[in-house]
Amino acid sequence: MDEQSLGIIPDEIKGWNWGAFMFNITWGFGNKSYLPLLCLIPVFNIVWIFICGFKGNEWAWQKCDYKDIETFLAVQRTWNRAGLVAFIIAIIMLVLYFVFIAAFVSLLLNELYY
Repeated sequence: MDEQSLGIIPDEIKGWNWGAFMFNITWGFGNKSYLPLLCLIPVFNIVWIFICGFKGNEWAWQKCDYKDIETFLAVQRTWNRAGLVAFIIAIIMLVLYFVFIAAFVSLLLNELYY
């Protein structure tokens, strides 16, 4: 029996997974891990997305049949790259949103007082 069938998680597998964090439900289906479906529960999902990010690699390793650690890491690197790009885009959009809201409020206040 190999480590994967015994449920042993190699140290190389452990770590943060941006794909599981940002694309939790899609990532879960793609990796045969259905715990990310709990992200559909309102309010609870705020905490659960972080748990998905922390535990995602372990869940995927336990559920999927990978030939070796290198193959697993190559697949998860793709998810990580996509998740990190999505996170950066989300942060940029959030900052732009607040900048535009601040500019709009400033414009409205200037119109009201002058």
